[in-house]
Amino acid sequence: MLDINIIRKNPILAKEGCAKKQVKIDIDKILQLDKKKKQSHTKIQLLLTERNRISKKGKEVSDEEKKESRKLREAIKSEEQNFGKFNNELDKLMFKTPNLPFEDVLVGKNEDDNVVLSKVGEIVKFDFSPKDHIEIGIDLDIINLRKASQVSGSRFYYLKNEAVLLEFALISYVFKTLMPEKFTPIIPPAMIKEAPYRAMGRLAPGEEDEKYYIERDNIYLIGSAEHTIGPLHMNEFLEEKDMPLRYIGFSTCFRREAGSYGKDVKGILRSHQFDKLEMFSFTTPENSKKEHKFLLSMQEKLMKGLELPYQVVEVCTGDMGFVDAKQYDIETWIPTQGKYRETHSCSNTTDYQARGIGCQYRNKDGKSGYVHMLNATGIAIGRILIAIMENYQQKDGSIKIPKVLQGYLETDVIGYKKNNG
Repeated sequence: MLDINIIRKNPILAKEGCAKKQVKIDIDKILQLDKKKKQSHTKIQLLLTERNRISKKGKEVSDEEKKESRKLREAIKSEEQNFGKFNNELDKLMFKTPNLPFEDVLVGKNEDDNVVLSKVGEIVKFDFSPKDHIEIGIDLDIINLRKASQVSGSRFYYLKNEAVLLEFALISYVFKTLMPEKFTPIIPPAMIKEAPYRAMGRLAPGEEDEKYYIERDNIYLIGSAEHTIGPLHMNEFLEEKDMPLRYIGFSTCFRREAGSYGKDVKGILRSHQFDKLEMFSFTTPENSKKEHKFLLSMQEKLMKGLELPYQVVEVCTGDMGFVDAKQYDIETWIPTQGKYRETHSCSNTTDYQARGIGCQYRNKDGKSGYVHMLNATGIAIGRILIAIMENYQQKDGSIKIPKVLQGYLETDVIGYKKNNG
C-alpha cells in the first residue's frame, strides 16, 4: 500500500506517478475520503470525551444527563459506522493505487519503450540449422509435452532424464553461489491466504486473473516464492543491524498466463506450472537502491557463470510491475526465436509491500520505520533450460552442459536418444 502521506503532501506527484504507470485512480476521491475519515474520527473522540465526562459523575448524574448519555451512545455508534464506511472505501482505493515510480525511471507505454543498458556474451553462430527446445527435448527424451497435455492439459510438461538432473544442478549452483553472499536458503509455502496476498499487492486490478484460486479453502497458489517470502516477517520489527536480510527461495509456481499467445503457448516458455529460484531482500530505505543494484549484480554473476548471452534492460513506467518503484529485466538470447527473451526481473518495491504486511525496523536509536523490500529472479528453471538447450546444442543432436554445472551432473554432454514422440 502506498504511503497516504505522499498523496496528502503532493497529490500532483501521485497523479503523475499513476499516469506514468497507466493506472487510472481517483486521487481526489482518496483525499476526500481521507478527510471524511479524519473528521469522523475527530467527531467520535469529541463524543466519547463528552460521554466520559458524564460517566465520571457517577451517582451525581441527573436524569437529563442520563438521557444525554444515551443519545451520545447512539451518536457514537452511528459515527463509528460512518468511520468504518469511509475507512473501507479508502482502503479499496488505496489497494488499487500502484507504487509510484522513482523520478529517474524511464517514461514509456510498453516494453517497446524499454532501454537496453548492456549486452554480455557472444551470440552463437551455428554451422547447422538449430532446433528449438521442443524438438531437442523430444529427440533427447528429456521433455514430454504430449503426455502432459493428456494428463493435465495444455501448457504443462514432464521433465525427464537429464533435464531433471539439469534442474537440480541449476538449483545447487544458485544456492552455492548466493549463500556466501549471506542469502538464507528457504522453501516457502506454495499457497497463500487472501489477506497477505492482497497486502503484498499481488491481487491488484488486472492481476487477479493470473492467479489460481481454491474457493473452498479461500487460498491461492503462489506465482513466485516472493509472494510467501515477504510475509515471513509480517507484523514484525526487524533490527537495522541485521539488514540487509536476504533470502534465496525455491518454489513451484503457478500462473494462468492468460495474456500469452502465439509461439509462447508451445513448449515450456509460458507454462501454468514451473519451478523458480527467487532472491528476496529486506533493507533500510537508505540502502534500498544500493541493494537493488546488488541483486542485479548477483543475477549477472549467475548468468555469466552459465555463459549464456544476455542483455540488461531498464524497464519503463508502462511495463513495470504494479508494486515496483524501479525494475530491471535480464533477457537471454534464444537462437530459434532470433531475439532476447525475458528470463529475469529485478524490482525495488520500496515500502509499498512492507506497509501492507506491517513489516518495520528499528534503528540503534530505537526509532522505527517501514523496511524496503526487493525481489529478483535467481533462475526461472524452464526458461533457462530453454536457453541452455538451444544455445548449447550440437550438430549431432546432443547438448553441451555449461562448465559450472558439469560437476553436478558428472557429465559434460546430454547425448542423442531415440525420439520419444
